Amino acid sequence: MKRQAAEVFVNEHQLSIQRACRILGLSRTAYYRVPRDAAARDAAVISALNEIVARRPRWGFWKCYDRMRLDGHPWNHKRVHRVYCALRLNLPRRTKRRVPMRDPLPLDAPEALNAVWSLDFVHDALYDGRRFRTLNVLDDGNRQALGIEVATSIPSRRAIRVMDQLIELHGSPVALRLDNGSELTSHAFVDWAKDRGIALRFIQPGKPNQNAYIERFNKTYRDEVLSAYLFESIEQVQQITDDWLIEYNELRPQDSLGRVPPLTYMPREMPAGESSFKLCT
Repeated sequence: MKRQAAEVFVNEHQLSIQRACRILGLSRTAYYRVPRDAAARDAAVISALNEIVARRPRWGFWKCYDRMRLDGHPWNHKRVHRVYCALRLNLPRRTKRRVPMRDPLPLDAPEALNAVWSLDFVHDALYDGRRFRTLNVLDDGNRQALGIEVATSIPSRRAIRVMDQLIELHGSPVALRLDNGSELTSHAFVDWAKDRGIALRFIQPGKPNQNAYIERFNKTYRDEVLSAYLFESIEQVQQITDDWLIEYNELRPQDSLGRVPPLTYMPREMPAGESSFKLCT
């Protein structure tokens, strides 16, 4: 930039080269030196870097630089790093996800319905390899599976919509027991629970036993549904899941409930014509 300014002083304002350079703090050697194109000036460095990166794409800057020095190239690390960044070869730093600190969460068995609901996600795949997720919701009071939402993606907004459907059908829970997944720790979900007056009981990271009721339910769901069928579509997974939920809640005995089904152990009033909850998506 100083050289261009000096040329303006000399050509347009009729100043001498010496005076123009003195005003701008530019040496006359730099003024007379013809600027070279950056790509042409660093062509050798670019060629050496591209050759290394083509064979070792996961190497970082210092490994590339050390290899270049071992190969006899004389360039210092500042010049090589400038070219390395100009070529956008600098790799993003991998950082560990910051896990929130949580207090230990005792696993109590509520004596009433809608005291605590448990939430968790389960992953699986269709026959053609497409991945899908399920959002499972359980009432800890009688271990009733309130609903299972099946989709390829269940972001926080969809989880909120599912919870609103469940609350409309069964009433609002006092608290939710859940893990630290991004969908359930998002601002949208936390604000929704706050507006509803629902307490969020986050378990400690790496302590799934603090959410043992739904973890045990997930195992049963996987054994009797997900691992028992080859699914061709999301709709098929949802239909089979809905049919299985009726059997699970009304017919399947549970040892922890005195060998009776959840709705026999602690009945829940259902709307007229409804046998068990089915999500309307």
